[in-house]
Amino acid sequence: MHSTLIIEIGIAVLLVALVGLLANRLKFSVIPFFIVIGMVLGNESYPGFVADFLNNTGSEGLKEGFNSVWKFLTFTESKPFIEFMGRLGVLFLLFYLGLEFSVGRLIKSGKSIVAGGTIYVLLNFFSGLLVGWMMNLPFKEMMVLCGIMTSSSTAIVAKVLTDLKRTANPETEVIMGMIMFDDLFIAMHISFLSGLILTGSSSFWTVAGTSLLALGFILSFLILGRKLVPFIDKLLYEKSSELFILIIFSLLFLIAGFSETIHVAEAIGALMAGLVFADSKYIKKIEGMVLPFKDFFGAMFFFSFGLSIDMYSLGGAVGWAVFAAAITVVCNVASGYFASRFSKLPAKNSVDIGFTLSARGEFSIIMANIGKAGKLLPVIQSFVVVYVLLLSIISPLLTKESRNIWNTMAGQKETAKKPKKKLSDLEASVEN
Repeated sequence: MHSTLIIEIGIAVLLVALVGLLANRLKFSVIPFFIVIGMVLGNESYPGFVADFLNNTGSEGLKEGFNSVWKFLTFTESKPFIEFMGRLGVLFLLFYLGLEFSVGRLIKSGKSIVAGGTIYVLLNFFSGLLVGWMMNLPFKEMMVLCGIMTSSSTAIVAKVLTDLKRTANPETEVIMGMIMFDDLFIAMHISFLSGLILTGSSSFWTVAGTSLLALGFILSFLILGRKLVPFIDKLLYEKSSELFILIIFSLLFLIAGFSETIHVAEAIGALMAGLVFADSKYIKKIEGMVLPFKDFFGAMFFFSFGLSIDMYSLGGAVGWAVFAAAITVVCNVASGYFASRFSKLPAKNSVDIGFTLSARGEFSIIMANIGKAGKLLPVIQSFVVVYVLLLSIISPLLTKESRNIWNTMAGQKETAKKPKKKLSDLEASVEN
């Protein structure tokens, strides 16, 4: 029997590229499209309407031909490799996050942003506790749910701000500051989940010890990592592009692999590696070289996540996910209100901040994958699929219409924009 691994990988990458093009054409985030195409194709049984159509035709030849094609689209042979590519995607996503994160910049961003970020994390974390309690989830599942509901999507937020041309707006500085604060929470919470879930122990002291070990691992890198930067810079000095990237990747995988051996999530290791390289004088070159890998393997991460989901088992989580998404939007608008007040911005900016930060994506899925690795209840996976799909679509739409929504809430009429004068009008006025 001939191996179909390569052609299946080719089909997977082509499909991811096609839905990405469709998402860009529709001006949506690509994340929900990558997840949905994976969900649709990841099941051995094709959708019911296709089965009904084939049965109605009564053609055995057509049915056999379609089954042969569908076999390629379920990625039977390549699924483990695609899952590994998705695992690499997590490492590159967290590594790149570390490269862009700056503790110094967070401190310099001001008390107002730190206060707003604290309220943002607390409101979303406690909303996770509320939903978990209402779903009657065990403690471990509830902690994963809190992480899912508190982790905003940096990728979607950055894309929305760029697409809407709001990068120079005053509230954008507040949004990015709160994103950095949320990133700090993500690092801490993943370290906590590592001790709670990945050790496989129910002992309080074992869990506490592993969580403290993860925290110590983070602090060690923050303190000692800067001292290693001059040595790393010497190592990278005037190296060819292939040696440069080999050195970067070898250190990334070694640090991530080492963290996994001490029961700290490999994602934390990748994040810490990024934080170390962030202080390198070659940071721009590192970011430029890593970005294509982050984009490619990041896309495969979302696709592989979709492949792992049985879309026919999502029914029980839909109601809870819709409820949680609504709470998330409300809590984020509330945190946006406080953040805008702390930063002395107009009240109307609270909806801009809140709707933008409501996006959920890569980090929520990473939290859910930790639960999957710890063999927690499968409802977490079903929940995060619907929750991420909803907010990755709704958040950009709400952000786009945030000014109109605020005007409606405040009972204000939108001021009509002055019509732009054409060149012909200006020339006519000069002649007169």
